[in-house]
Amino acid sequence: MLQNELQKIMKRIEDLEGQMIDFQRKITSIKALSPISGGEGEWDKAMYIKDFLKENGFADIQQIDAPDKDAKNGKRPNLIARVKGKSNEKTIWLMSHMDVVPEGDMKKWDTNPWKVVVADGKIYGRGTEDNQQSLTSSVFTAIAFLNEDIQPEYDLGLILVADEETGSGKGLDYLMENHPMLIKGHDLIIVPDAGEPDGAMIEIAEKSIVWIQFTTKGKQTHASLPTKGINAFRAASNLVVRLEWLHEIFNTRDDVFDISYSTFEPTKKTANVPNINTIPGEDVFCLDCRLLPVYEVDDLLKEVRKICDGVEKDFNVKIEMETPQLLQAPPATPVDSEIVERLKKAIKEVYHVDAKPMGIGGGTVAAFFRQKKLPVAVWSTIDDVCHQPNEYAVISNMVNDAKVFAHVCLQK
Repeated sequence: MLQNELQKIMKRIEDLEGQMIDFQRKITSIKALSPISGGEGEWDKAMYIKDFLKENGFADIQQIDAPDKDAKNGKRPNLIARVKGKSNEKTIWLMSHMDVVPEGDMKKWDTNPWKVVVADGKIYGRGTEDNQQSLTSSVFTAIAFLNEDIQPEYDLGLILVADEETGSGKGLDYLMENHPMLIKGHDLIIVPDAGEPDGAMIEIAEKSIVWIQFTTKGKQTHASLPTKGINAFRAASNLVVRLEWLHEIFNTRDDVFDISYSTFEPTKKTANVPNINTIPGEDVFCLDCRLLPVYEVDDLLKEVRKICDGVEKDFNVKIEMETPQLLQAPPATPVDSEIVERLKKAIKEVYHVDAKPMGIGGGTVAAFFRQKKLPVAVWSTIDDVCHQPNEYAVISNMVNDAKVFAHVCLQK
C-alpha cells in the first residue's frame, strides 16, 4: 500500500463529509418501502442514486430489475456500480440495501422521520442508519477514488439491493439466483449491515433460525370435572419443560459466538379459554431456536418431534408443529480469510481497536453469499438504533467507515 495514496483518499473522504450529509438528506426524503409494507418499492430512490453516480463519474453502472407487480413500474431495481482497479484479478464488493422500514408510531418521533435533522453529530431520520449510513459510506468511498484519480488495488464494486427488509426475494436472493456469475469465487465481500459502536466486531457466522409453533389439542370440559376432559394447557406446559432437553442433545459450544451455545427459548403464548373454570381443549405456544451451524435443522426437528410424541403418549393429546421461520445457517467465513484479515488491518488503522471475528444469533443477508461459499464479512460501526423511532446515523461513523473501506481497497 502506498501511504501517500492512502493519505490522499482519507483526506478526500473527510472533505466529502458535507456532501455525504446532503446525500443522506436527499435519499431519506424518498420513501423506499416495500409493497408489503404499504409502499411502492425502491424505484424513485434507485433512480436518484443512479443519476447521482453518473454525475460523480461512475462509468460502469448496471441496473437489474426484479419483477414485482405491486411495485412502481412493476419492478424492484438493484444497482451494480464498479470502479476499475489496478488489477481485475478480483473485485472487492461493498453491499448495502436501499429499502427501509416504515416509520412506525409517529407520536414517538421527535422529528419528521422523512426529513433529515442534523444535530449533535448525528443525522436523524428513518433509514439513516439502516442502511443508508453504510450505503453512503460505500458510495463515497468510490467517489473519493474517482475524485483523486487513484485506482484501488483491485476492482471496487458496489451492490445496492432492493427488498432486504422483507426477505430479499426481489433483492440479493434474486441477484444470486438469476445472475450467478456476478460475483466470482475469489472476490471479497463486505456487508456493512451489522456491528458494534466501537467497530470491534467482524461478523463471520450466524446461527440457524427455527421458529416452531406448537398446537396441543386435548378435550375442553368444566374445571370441576377434569376426568371428563384432557387438559391441553397441562400437556403443553409439560412439553415446555421437556424441550429443555434440547440443550443436552445439541450441547456443542463455539466460542466464535458471543452466546457460545444453541438456544431454545419458549416465547409467544396465545390465550386459550377466557374463563378460569374451564379446562382448555387447545393450547398454543412458540419456541425460538438459534442453532449453531454445526447442526442440521432437520435433526433438530426430528428431536423435537420425538419429544412431542412422548408428551402425546403420556397425556393422550395431539401436538401439531408449524415452522413460521426456518433458515439453515451456512458454514462460517473462516476467521483467517482474506477479507477478515483486510478488515482487521483497516479497522486497527482507522479506529485503533483490535477487531474480533464473531458469530451472531440473528440473521443477515450475508447468508446468501455464504450459501454459495463466497468469502463475506459483515462489519460496520453503528449504535444499532435501526427500526426505532428517532433513528440516527453518527456522522463520524459514516465518514470513518468509508476510510476503512478505502483502506481495505488499497491493501495489496
